[in-house]
Amino acid sequence: MEQPPVAASGDFGRVDEEGTVYVRTPDGERVVGSWLAGSPEAGLAYFVRKFEDLAAEVAILEKRVDADPNRAATSAARLRGELAEAAVVGNLAALDARLAVITDAAAVRQSEVAEQRAVARAEAVTVKEALVAEAEQLAAGDDWRHADEQMRALVERWKALGRLDRKTDDALWTRLAAARSGVQRRRRVHFAELEEKRKGAQARKTELVAEAEKLVESTSWGPTTARFRDLMTEWKAAGGAPKGAEAELWGRFRAAQDAFFAARSASRAERDAGLKAALAAREELVVEAETLDPASDAVGARKRLRDIQRRWDATPTVPRDSSSSLDRRLGAVEDRLRDAEQSRFRPDPTDNPLVIRLNESIEKLERRIKRAEQSGDAKALAEAQATLETQRGWLAQATGRA
Repeated sequence: MEQPPVAASGDFGRVDEEGTVYVRTPDGERVVGSWLAGSPEAGLAYFVRKFEDLAAEVAILEKRVDADPNRAATSAARLRGELAEAAVVGNLAALDARLAVITDAAAVRQSEVAEQRAVARAEAVTVKEALVAEAEQLAAGDDWRHADEQMRALVERWKALGRLDRKTDDALWTRLAAARSGVQRRRRVHFAELEEKRKGAQARKTELVAEAEKLVESTSWGPTTARFRDLMTEWKAAGGAPKGAEAELWGRFRAAQDAFFAARSASRAERDAGLKAALAAREELVVEAETLDPASDAVGARKRLRDIQRRWDATPTVPRDSSSSLDRRLGAVEDRLRDAEQSRFRPDPTDNPLVIRLNESIEKLERRIKRAEQSGDAKALAEAQATLETQRGWLAQATGRA
């Protein structure tokens, strides 16, 4: 009988008997196309070449990150979006990782370019910017007694400097003038503003504490953890509340935060303990299965294996990578019992009529050889021995021992 074609396969893909082409990914197999025009190996090679073209495009992007980070980032994002549906066969996970590196590198390079431009512009106005910054620092300070005198000295130093471009110079002068005029006003309103800010910070932190206390019972560990980080950032940005209120609010906020993270740690510990127990239970079941002996009691062994499989399925689900070796060991037991069952029902070759006749003929030939040896008939001995050798070969073929 003509055998069906063998499906082509590789490290990252395969072509089945119907010509469907699959790619292997960390999430499982995915159909990428079909191949009916030639051998499965040729079909697999075709999709591998398409992957290599995609990899070549990624390699080009890797070389262009420094020269054109914006284009590299855009292209990398596009390619990463297309990987999930790409009709290729290859290491898609590794390619995605390379694109992620490109994306990160492009972001770093974009930041560097922006920083370089900012530095270049800052250098052009460094001197006057420093004066303005000093003036604004004086305006924001609390040393009102010396601020007026220091501000007059800054204005004289400004007048002694050359002009920049009109727009920049006017903007900086406006800031300097605003700082100068604000010194007195700032002095008047300083204490009133300080009190108002502290009250605003108290109100804002009261809201943050209330939200934190609501989050304590949350079991959405990831999103809630992220929200607590944001709350801490917002807490710091809110400023200081009045001293007594600040201590009380911080105590409540920290208590809510600690309670949530303690619950999260306990949940993770419970999950890890459950996983460890499930793995231990499956290890025991595998050890029990490996003691089964189909040679002594095939029916009993199969019955016990079904019971072990039922208990296996009843254990909590564990990650595949944690129990893959146990899966293989249990599968090996299943294969051994199945092979033993199949061998029980194979026909005995010695019951074959041809085998019976060959055995009888061989016995006759062996007696004929003895008679020829006794009589010294060399010709008859040679003919009998040749025939015996031929029929023994036929017997080996008939019994599957060839």
